[in-house]
Amino acid sequence: MARRVFRDFPVSDVQEFPWMMAMGWIAVVVLATAVLYIIFDGFYTVDAHERAVVLRFGKFRPPIVEPGLRFKIPVVDEVIKVSVAENSLRLPFGQPQRGEAAEEESTLMLTGDLNAASVEWTIQWKVESPEKFVFRFYQPNDPQYAERVIRAVAESVMNRLVGDYSIDEVLTEKRSEIAHMAREATQQILDSYDCGVVIRDLQMQRVRPPERVRPAFEEVNASLQKREQLENEAKKERNERLPIALAERDKLIREAEGYAQRRRAEAQGEIAALLAQYRQYQKAPEETRRRLYLETMEEVLSRVQVQIVVDENLRQAVLPLLSLPTDTKSN
Repeated sequence: MARRVFRDFPVSDVQEFPWMMAMGWIAVVVLATAVLYIIFDGFYTVDAHERAVVLRFGKFRPPIVEPGLRFKIPVVDEVIKVSVAENSLRLPFGQPQRGEAAEEESTLMLTGDLNAASVEWTIQWKVESPEKFVFRFYQPNDPQYAERVIRAVAESVMNRLVGDYSIDEVLTEKRSEIAHMAREATQQILDSYDCGVVIRDLQMQRVRPPERVRPAFEEVNASLQKREQLENEAKKERNERLPIALAERDKLIREAEGYAQRRRAEAQGEIAALLAQYRQYQKAPEETRRRLYLETMEEVLSRVQVQIVVDENLRQAVLPLLSLPTDTKSN
């Protein structure tokens, strides 16, 4: 049978034919395996919230890969996907503890006046430079490495800033200022790391005194609110009365100015009349003196109801008797 099948081949070739068949099948399998490997390992997908960094022989190969179906050279290229979505981090994040008191202990910070305040805040951050993030914060075996670094930086900054203010300032009017300064200081430290991370926002959540002294602080806050209420009422009354007082002041000033102008005009008129009389007097002193005397006597005598004329020729020894009326009202 073998002789009929391989009658046209030499005996040596017939013996090597199974090995050739085997080698052919092996080549086909290897080729198919390589094609499948290229298909499954060479193509990859970048999601909408991701950007991919391609490393060729460990060196960054720009540009940053945008979302979509992409291809890489197997074995040669390494693709690292980085999420560029905005992340939220609630701080401080301590170890899991039991009970509210233990949880509060992890949020306590020392203020500038040596008091303790419970401070909680949130940070919104995202990756804006994936290539910098990969070379600084990317740890294949530790996906939370970047978050831990950001948390450590933010907590150190917040502890330092809270320590610069009194507890009253931290609890009331300086909260927004502390949040703004904390965001800038945290971003400045991360920029020094050149890690490609940007702090988008920092918000103070809960800032309150410790549970043990909270009732005393509530009483203080109540008194402060009462004081503020009284101050607002006083300002309101002041704002209501001040325009009235200013209007009354302006009115009195105008009346005084008008009176002064009137009196000044009257005085100037009297002065002018006296000067005119003086000039007339200089022209004819005797006639002017007589005229003034007569005018004065006319004015005086016009007010007298009973006039008595005494003759100057009567002798001085004789005392004349004058019968005066007893009823003065009739006179």
